[in-house]
This record gives sequence, structure tokens and C-alpha cells, in this order.
Amino acid sequence: MTMLRFYLMGFGVLALFDTSTQIFFKLASVHAGAFAPNLQWVLLIAHSPWIYGAALGYLGSFVAWMTLLKHAPVGPAFAGSHISVIFVLLISVLWLGDRLSTGQIAGALSIMLGVGFLSLSKAGTAHA
Repeated sequence: MTMLRFYLMGFGVLALFDTSTQIFFKLASVHAGAFAPNLQWVLLIAHSPWIYGAALGYLGSFVAWMTLLKHAPVGPAFAGSHISVIFVLLISVLWLGDRLSTGQIAGALSIMLGVGFLSLSKAGTAHA
């Protein structure tokens, strides 16, 4: 397997796990309702099947991240690990009915630009 293919597959798996984790957290939150600092709310979260999906997503993300860090330079790896923010945003808008403000759209574009710049660096440091 070429390194490019390894990186594409690895970052794809990482993005899938990271994205699913955040979506599961969102669904667990919807299941439990508005935050309330009491035992009843905590039990609602603990009994939500979505929270277990989020925990499994974290485990999968950890394994994918550790595998990638073994081979990938830190700069591009760090950049690639944050692309899931965009996927979560898109899924939240397209399937969960969230709405975006102009500021949130500008923030998403800034994240994409930052990820692009970070991924250009081989070692994660800026070149003069």
C-alpha cells in the first residue's frame, strides 16, 4: 500500500469516527433535552443508546489517530484530524435541521483554509 493511499484511508477512517462521535453526542443531547444540572438529566444521557455510540466513536478515533501518528508528519496529521468539524457542520445542517449564521459560515471557511495551510507543511512548522 502506498503512503498516499494509507493517509487517505487513515484520515477517512479518522474523519468517519470523529464525525460519528459528534453526531452521536448531538443525538444524545436531543434525547435528554435541555441541560439540567441534576441526576435525572445525567441518567437520561447515560441511558441513551447514542452516548454508547459516541464512546465507541472515541475509541475508534483513538486507534485511527495513533496509527496515523506512527507514520504521518504531525502538521498534516493535525490538519487532517480537524476536517471532521466541517463534516459535522454539513450533517447538522442537511440532516438535523440546524441553521447557520453568516459568522458560522465564515468560521467554517476559516477552518477549511487553516486545515489547508497546515496540511502544506511536512513537519507542522512554518517555513520562512
